[in-house]
Amino acid sequence: MIRSIEQLDLLHKRVFIRVDFNVPLDKKTGEVKDDARIRAALPTIQYAIKKGARVILASHLGRPDGKLVPELSLEPAGTVLSRLLGQDVIFADDCVGDGVRKLSGDLKDGKVLLLENLRFHAEEEANEEDFSRQLAALADVYVDDAFGTMHRAHASTVGMVRHVRERGIGFLVASELKHLQPLLKGAAKPYLAILGGAKVSDKIKVIDQLMNKVDALLIGGAMAYTFLSARGVPVGGSRVEKDKIDVAKRILDKASASRVEILLPIDHVVAREAKGGVPTETVEKIEPGLLGLDIGPKTIELYRERIAKAGTVFWNGPMGMFEIKEYAAGTRAVADAMALATRRGALCVVGGGDSAAAIAEFGLASQVTHVSTGGGASLELLEGRELPGIKALEE
Repeated sequence: MIRSIEQLDLLHKRVFIRVDFNVPLDKKTGEVKDDARIRAALPTIQYAIKKGARVILASHLGRPDGKLVPELSLEPAGTVLSRLLGQDVIFADDCVGDGVRKLSGDLKDGKVLLLENLRFHAEEEANEEDFSRQLAALADVYVDDAFGTMHRAHASTVGMVRHVRERGIGFLVASELKHLQPLLKGAAKPYLAILGGAKVSDKIKVIDQLMNKVDALLIGGAMAYTFLSARGVPVGGSRVEKDKIDVAKRILDKASASRVEILLPIDHVVAREAKGGVPTETVEKIEPGLLGLDIGPKTIELYRERIAKAGTVFWNGPMGMFEIKEYAAGTRAVADAMALATRRGALCVVGGGDSAAAIAEFGLASQVTHVSTGGGASLELLEGRELPGIKALEE
């Protein structure tokens, strides 16, 4: 059993909250470009403050590879957090050591301390024991509210947890589990999975797992061209994972045997180059020299009709190069259809990553049941794998 933060005694306690402040920073100004992940952690942080906790926040940012990289400091995130909370946030220039121990020991009830980037120490990703113990020594209570890192066995997500007796999850992680776990068991029918993005290889395990649960798989993005190639359909110069064509054939055969329908694009938006500002056309057959860069209007209508009748929809991966306006229509149509299905009462979950970025860009994130904050973590959960960060919290 995993306890929630509401079941933990926080008053006068040093509460170590693992948050996900892995936010994009402006390369010129160093300021936070998108504070969505900081806002997502606010309910848990504000609850801990209200309960009289001495709040210690820890996160990684980027890939400093165990070195101190000033451009990847969490200080800009602390500035944003301070503004959002309406109170000062103390910023530590490290996450372990004598100075940090003193700051955590001097912390008063209701005050917040943000530690420097955990990944400035190689020991974090190595889940090194002494580093884990140093982090644990800062805390009386441990709370994980960083779902996007729970599939990583790092010091701040796994190693330190066994050294803190009182532990649980925050509101963000609780929400993730509440909405993702029904996708593995007891989902309302018809149940659709919409999968896109570039690579079949990224989705093999989740497709195998979902095949036993869904009624249909709707496929878009560049990965669709690997499946079309497996069916012997010419795809011109579209991106194909040639070494995964046999895997795609196996998935198609398994789907046929399991009576799971796999829908592939029947028309395409194509161009001679994968960039904006070049001539495009809509075709059903992709000629040599042309690249498929989005699903076409007939496919959009086909997918929209299926989503409209669904009881449960899980979506991971865009239908095309949505970041370029000429190739965004397919991804936008899926987002619109999911918003409509949600209003009708369907459970509609977006599985993080590029699809989460897309639905946010379209202004529709609040109009679906749930948008996951963890692309990799959500996929691993749906692959049926045990997340190390979840296992560490089980009592």
